Amino acid sequence: MSEFQPKPGKSTRPPSTPTAALDALLAVPAGNTLRRALWLDELDRRLRPLLPFPLSAHARLANHEHGRLVYLVDSPVWRAKLRLLAPELMSGARSMGLDAAEVVIKTSLPSRAPAPPAPAKTVTMSAAAKKSLEAALASLKSTDPDGSDDAG
Repeated sequence: MSEFQPKPGKSTRPPSTPTAALDALLAVPAGNTLRRALWLDELDRRLRPLLPFPLSAHARLANHEHGRLVYLVDSPVWRAKLRLLAPELMSGARSMGLDAAEVVIKTSLPSRAPAPPAPAKTVTMSAAAKKSLEAALASLKSTDPDGSDDAG
């Protein structure tokens, strides 16, 4: 038997295996926050099909606590549309086993990066405009009594 092959009855696993990062985070007491965030994300995915297409892109479940479904939308227009669908959302949440007594909708504008500066505009001239400009510049030049041009 080769020395590199495992001996019968011995484990083929190395003596210490690294724990996955997510498992390590969930193991510590602070993992409860992460567990709740993952649960809310899954709940949002399950409730999202109840929203019509344009609205589902602008609304996100932010919290569920004490029978309240809290949604975030990105403009007042979507807030009004979501408010009309509140009864359907509550019945859908109840069918999933959640205690849903009310829907709270908050408007939160998405963070926007400052707009990049506008590029300098290139001015294009027609041939006639260019000729007129050159003539105007030439008329501004004064001529010395010696006959030499002064750029002035």
